[in-house]
Amino acid sequence: MQSEQAIQAHSMPDWPAIVAVVLGVTAFSVAQGVTYPLISLVLEARGVSSTMIGVNAVGFAMGLGAATLMLGRLTQRFRANHLIIAGLIGCSLCLAAFATFSSMLVWFIARFLLGFCASLIFMLSEAWLNVACPDRIRGRVSGIYGASICAGFAAGPLAIPLFGTDGGFGFALTAVYLALVAFATAMLMYSTRTVPEPSSTRDLFRFFRHAPMLIAMVFAFGFADIAAISTMPVYFVRTGHSEAFAAISVTVLALPTALAQPLIGYALDRLPRHSVATGTAFVAAASYLAIPFLDAPALILCAFAMMGTASFSLYTCALTMLGENFRGSMLVAGSAAYALIYAVGSGAGSSLTGAIMEVGGPDAVPLSVGTAMAIFAFAFLLGRRRVVA
Repeated sequence: MQSEQAIQAHSMPDWPAIVAVVLGVTAFSVAQGVTYPLISLVLEARGVSSTMIGVNAVGFAMGLGAATLMLGRLTQRFRANHLIIAGLIGCSLCLAAFATFSSMLVWFIARFLLGFCASLIFMLSEAWLNVACPDRIRGRVSGIYGASICAGFAAGPLAIPLFGTDGGFGFALTAVYLALVAFATAMLMYSTRTVPEPSSTRDLFRFFRHAPMLIAMVFAFGFADIAAISTMPVYFVRTGHSEAFAAISVTVLALPTALAQPLIGYALDRLPRHSVATGTAFVAAASYLAIPFLDAPALILCAFAMMGTASFSLYTCALTMLGENFRGSMLVAGSAAYALIYAVGSGAGSSLTGAIMEVGGPDAVPLSVGTAMAIFAFAFLLGRRRVVA
């Protein structure tokens, strides 16, 4: 039986909640876009070894995992919207710690807490977005949400050339930005009508059992996305392109992806959603498979941009279909499952594609990832009646 807030959201969108979610996830994306490269650059400048830089990055991943496993217990004790504000404030304090302290131990603890708080924001924002949004506009709102994530990740690294890596100013400025977003989110909550319902760890495992196709979509996105970001720039260098071209490719990947998500969202509200998801998987596969056979740099970048757009669109589709098919506590559980399976997919994408390049040469990477995406696309096509078990 649907809750009263779910019935209300079915007819009228909760716009203050939607705005709060978009603000929060954009802040999360900017913070992550800043910290990933900036922390590594600062530690490198201090003479810290590559091993210790990697260990520090593990702290963030540990925080993500801990938040996923504790999400059910936290939502049982605290309101989800309050947890989002706490996550924003926590991220702000972690960034302030990076700006204030130089101890590696403090940085590791701050990195762990940053991962924990960022994961809370990400998972609960997705659940709240689907609670606050009626199904008739769910695709378009999910598209705006996806565009905000892409824009935040792209904008975050701009703090590095603008403010440099010395003095911790980039960390401090981002901390202030997150604190302001937390304040704005708190103000918006006075006007919201909805809030995600509490979940549990049991719901998380139930979701894996009931939504195998949605889980597969997120895994495919994570696999292809991290391969594009981490391995394909290396592929470009090893196939004779300049390092500048490899760097430009990442920008070319991000900008069209952000611009295209609202259009994908519009398609999700006008066409069968499973067909849109299957189509984006086929486009991603075709783009990956085409890259080794293209010679002109412009054509390569076009294919690369199309591939990134199609890969990320799988996540927009999965998020929209989550809200279409689930209610109540299963929305929070589904968001947690998405975070967990994305981590698994991205881990598989980074490790497998690196090994494939070493064994089979550079061209083996786009061909193997393209083949994997084609297999996923056919699986989505054949399983169109079993998106939810």
